[in-house]
Amino acid sequence: MTSKIKALSYLLIVFCVWLTACSSSDKNTVNNSELTFEDLKGIVFHEVRREFKNGLSFNEIGFQQEPEWTLAFQAQDSVDVFSPTMNKMVGFYLHHDHKSYYNFAKEWFSVISLAKDSIVLQRLEVQSLRVKNDVRSNVYMTFYADNYIKSKLKTTVAELRKPSKQDTLFVTERAKQANLHPLDSNYLFAARNPVQFTAISKNISVEKTSTFDKALSQSKSYAYLYPEYEVNISKAYKEFNFAFRAIVETSGKLTVYDFPTFDEDTEKAQRKVFQGILDVYLANMLEIEPGNTLGIKHASLVTLYVKGKMN
Repeated sequence: MTSKIKALSYLLIVFCVWLTACSSSDKNTVNNSELTFEDLKGIVFHEVRREFKNGLSFNEIGFQQEPEWTLAFQAQDSVDVFSPTMNKMVGFYLHHDHKSYYNFAKEWFSVISLAKDSIVLQRLEVQSLRVKNDVRSNVYMTFYADNYIKSKLKTTVAELRKPSKQDTLFVTERAKQANLHPLDSNYLFAARNPVQFTAISKNISVEKTSTFDKALSQSKSYAYLYPEYEVNISKAYKEFNFAFRAIVETSGKLTVYDFPTFDEDTEKAQRKVFQGILDVYLANMLEIEPGNTLGIKHASLVTLYVKGKMN
């Protein structure tokens, strides 16, 4: 009988621990019944931080989460969002789906915390009405109220939006590795401020092309993650039209990285031709400013479309 009582007591303790754990977990999730955007009516909120789940705003390839939103809730189902393109606040319907999931301005969010001085939202990647469980759904956006920034923190939105010390340390290490292993794909790191080419000869011209395609749902980050340049050379040794990728090191040195090929037998010869174009034309006819991130110069990858004409 005593053993049965002990067993029952043990099960009761386990149940209490489980119940306490569940209650603690619930504290980390916003209770839907407590959500009231009506209480925030008219308060202007500025996004001051956007980061991944690990607390960094940069990832391993160099993509940067950048805080840029400004919003103001007008009712439980209405929110104004600032549009840089239109240079004004634009109204959106605030759709409540279920639990803490909301949609506005063509984006899905989960409300993590809601207060009159700050808001934290988790951006969600939704496809076919399902939340994708990947890095795109692990982005967190922190907003501060305009009055809170000015009166309590006594600072500016621009100051709060600057990358953190942790971001700088991360970028410093990634840049170091990119410079030590410029041709190793494991250490490629896109430059937030891409390479700049400036012609110093009238026989060459360079134009950075935009890879941003809204129709393909590409983000504006494509412009620095995958920078592309059209290079036109006159008085070349012969007519040619090539496309290939190259690494630009901090010294300005250009090295062929890769290119599309269907014939392994001619790959080596083709690489030699491309490297010759870089060494003879681009290296001597261009001023090359290497890419940098947070002011830290590092090797980075560029795509080049090079055309040569004899006249």
